[in-house]
Amino acid sequence: MLLAWGHSHRTATDVELIRWGADVARIEGVVGSDELDLTLVRPGSAQASTGSRKRIRVNGVPRRATSLVGTLRVVMFAPEEMLLVAGSPSLRRAALDRIATGRFPAYGSALATYTRALQQRNGLLRAIREETADRSQLRYWDKPFLDAGGEVVDLRLRVLEDLASPFAAAHAEIAPDEAARARLGIRYETNAPARAGESPRGALERRLAETADKEAWNGTTVIGPHRDDLVFVLGDRDLAGFASRGQQRTAILAFKLAELDLLTAQDGRPPLLLLDDVFSELDPERRAHLVRRIAALPQAFVTTTTLDDLDAGLLEIADTWRVDANPGATGPAATGASLAGPSRAGAAPRTEVVVEAP
Repeated sequence: MLLAWGHSHRTATDVELIRWGADVARIEGVVGSDELDLTLVRPGSAQASTGSRKRIRVNGVPRRATSLVGTLRVVMFAPEEMLLVAGSPSLRRAALDRIATGRFPAYGSALATYTRALQQRNGLLRAIREETADRSQLRYWDKPFLDAGGEVVDLRLRVLEDLASPFAAAHAEIAPDEAARARLGIRYETNAPARAGESPRGALERRLAETADKEAWNGTTVIGPHRDDLVFVLGDRDLAGFASRGQQRTAILAFKLAELDLLTAQDGRPPLLLLDDVFSELDPERRAHLVRRIAALPQAFVTTTTLDDLDAGLLEIADTWRVDANPGATGPAATGASLAGPSRAGAAPRTEVVVEAP
């Protein structure tokens, strides 16, 4: 995930990725003709005094994290995403943001601009509540908030429209009987719904005016895409409210397979699939569907704490690596697997299974 996004899916604090007792963590990869290099430096160490705490290079040239988008495309399936249907809305927004960033180059920039404007507005609203700032100062941040926020919502809606068909198809593949009774879909729920003929930006501007007194009282921005949500529906029913755990897991697996299909359809180049200890969460039937998809990919990485959780058919086609907690460990697990080779055009499909010491 570091080479794909410039940050971890597990933590927003880079220093937590550096081994205890070490000052530096470094990861390298080769994707096609591009050589990627990301270095993390512990604050306060000798190396930290020489430059940034996070250094990213593509082919030796320093880059921002946003420039990594599209260089290494990945689809991540992690245990926390088993809560995607019924868990926090932030999980669903993050999942949609990842797909939108990979599908539309402008999305990452719009989301970053929106986030900065939101932070500035919230700071001013707290000051307004404490009577140390004036409401007129909000106007400076309202325009980037509305412009970028409207673009974020518009692109999110386009992603969901593009995702609808592969999502329904993946559901029919995994649970054909259930799919024959009702279509699985995703509904976008926004606190600024557009009226007839109204753009997402226009709806956001209208709602911003309607909630002006409320946000000044609360000291925070109460509407915007940072508070929107996705609802998984079977027919017209919200899965979070009535679905069994098996139905929820079917929807989540269908979502990931649809993401895989959508990104592959962009240029015929499948993304790298990363499965982080999820097989123990799936029953044998769902595991079998996932294994069939993995077997058809140029390359996939699967992590697990025990090989007993993995399908025997998957192990037959996989290269197995072991990662020990011992810092002095040597061998393939210590050096890692290259991202080059198996991903090249014409190469045989290959799966890397990484077994982590429990």
